[in-house]
Amino acid sequence: MAATGDLYMGFDLSTQQCKCLVVSSDLKLAHSATVDFDADLSHHGIKKGVLRNDAENEIFAPVAMWLEALDLVLSRLQAAGLDFSRVKGVAGAGMQHGTVFWGPKAEEVLGGLQGGKGLSEQLCGPGGDDEECVRMGVFSHAYSPNWQDASTQKQCEEFDLVLGGPEELARVTGSKAHHRFSGPQIMRFRQKYPEYYKNTSRISLVSSFLASVFLGRVAPIDISDVCGMDLWEISKGAWNEGLLSLAAGGKANMADLKQKLGHVPEDGGGSFGPISQYFVSRYGFNKECAVIPSTGDNPSTMLALPMREGDAIVSLGTSTTFLMSTPQYKPDPAYHFMNHPTTAGLYMFMLCYKNGGLAREKVRDALNATTNSADSKSWDAFNATALSTPVLGQADDTAPMKLGLFFPLPEIVPNLRAGHWRFNYSALNANAALPNALEPVTADSAAWGGAPADARAIVESQFLSCRLRSAGLVSAQTDPASGAALPPQPRRVYLVGGGSQNAAIADLCGQVLGGAEGVYRLDIGGNACALGAAYKAVWGVERGGESFETLIEKRWDEAGFVKKIAQGYRKGVWERYGVAVRGFEEVERRVLREERAGTGRNDVGETEMGSALSRGRDE
Repeated sequence: MAATGDLYMGFDLSTQQCKCLVVSSDLKLAHSATVDFDADLSHHGIKKGVLRNDAENEIFAPVAMWLEALDLVLSRLQAAGLDFSRVKGVAGAGMQHGTVFWGPKAEEVLGGLQGGKGLSEQLCGPGGDDEECVRMGVFSHAYSPNWQDASTQKQCEEFDLVLGGPEELARVTGSKAHHRFSGPQIMRFRQKYPEYYKNTSRISLVSSFLASVFLGRVAPIDISDVCGMDLWEISKGAWNEGLLSLAAGGKANMADLKQKLGHVPEDGGGSFGPISQYFVSRYGFNKECAVIPSTGDNPSTMLALPMREGDAIVSLGTSTTFLMSTPQYKPDPAYHFMNHPTTAGLYMFMLCYKNGGLAREKVRDALNATTNSADSKSWDAFNATALSTPVLGQADDTAPMKLGLFFPLPEIVPNLRAGHWRFNYSALNANAALPNALEPVTADSAAWGGAPADARAIVESQFLSCRLRSAGLVSAQTDPASGAALPPQPRRVYLVGGGSQNAAIADLCGQVLGGAEGVYRLDIGGNACALGAAYKAVWGVERGGESFETLIEKRWDEAGFVKKIAQGYRKGVWERYGVAVRGFEEVERRVLREERAGTGRNDVGETEMGSALSRGRDE
């Protein structure tokens, strides 16, 4: 008997892959397919999914490659037996913060695509380069600058100043200026390619580009992803005219840029309309299949589970990312706030750190070297040492706390060069306002204890940073077992990424961050973005009056995706880390102050510059 029932598709267009997950109405996985750009589409000359112009710090991707990938992933699903006529909704996740520039014929050609030819051929031509794109008129530029691009330093400096400083820019838009954000990218595009910019009819993010292709006309930008542009005034729900004027080259050109960007609907789940006839003809989609707004990859990750207010996701990959859903808007230049992708009144709070797994691995390797471990990559010694070391390295409650910063790569939060800084912090002296509350120490000193002390300290430092910056966003909780009131902390902490498999790291996470219901591992592989998009499609079509969280929680198979791996809140321990947060904040302030004065200490000697780009989205 043939399978029946409605299906929903979620796409993830990331740096190195295009994925699609197909789920049923009850959220069960029905089909999946992946296209790897380097393996499947290498004729575009890309490496790790991108092209580079190192002379100008440009990193970008061919739009034609993405179009080929969409056809290829759909063809693979077709070959696997997917009945496209059962698909009632599609949604996507696009890498933040890529920018796509449409030409004057975009909507005419998008609306008249023929099922007998592929997307790339019809939209970009056989070559898909700038010359051909300009000639065809669908795109004004054949390439999309992506999140790794660092060519906009000059433009970012102007963005940070135009409203009075980075603090005010963050207050208005949710973030200070960043190289990858579309506002600075649009400004540079206009300055570098004035004719291409003049020829641009509309501007999309990668997420709205995805929705546009499925819709057959240029789709609006998503209400969450728009916050990653440095152009959207979150509190007013509108484009900020001062920022538009800067990007557009003056007030006289502001209206033109606003038209290129288009209207941004507030409803993150409202259908844009039925799928383009191209997909009906070529793959057999139901002609009534709804195109639901696509969002950014980070917002979509939050949708891969029914996150409640105050829940946190910590991604422990090469880099570290901390995400929370919160009703409080408390922006700061050190982190990001965005509108929630589905739920009005909530915001997505995001911290991004370059130093994560790499920093932990360096401590692991140093510790293994001191113990002559047969396997230099084994975590056994690191884990045993981290868990056997007392909280904060204290022999007793009155002993100094061991606090440090471990940055083999230049860090974003705080903005520091590569280096290691270690301190002993006396909370007693700090309370007494004594000058020696924070004492610098070297790694091999008796006051610190070498690599064994680093094992616990590095994990504590990474979670202390998250706790410090999220402290104003968490709310009081209730112990699910006793009903007793608990201090403000996350309800649950969900771990994803390679580090989530390490039981010692998970245990320390619970000790530092808490979690009224515990620490959980989300086991969905690298598919969180696509899964969140698929769930968004289900909700967009079937929601009735239900919120995203309510609908997904009713249908979600928690036992299949989530496993409790560590206790969260521990009375006494959590409070000691609360004291340590104050010391940790002073560590950061002192190091930043000394670095700016040119007297910064660095236990590792010469600076280890490493890569200037955050790595971890596709690893």
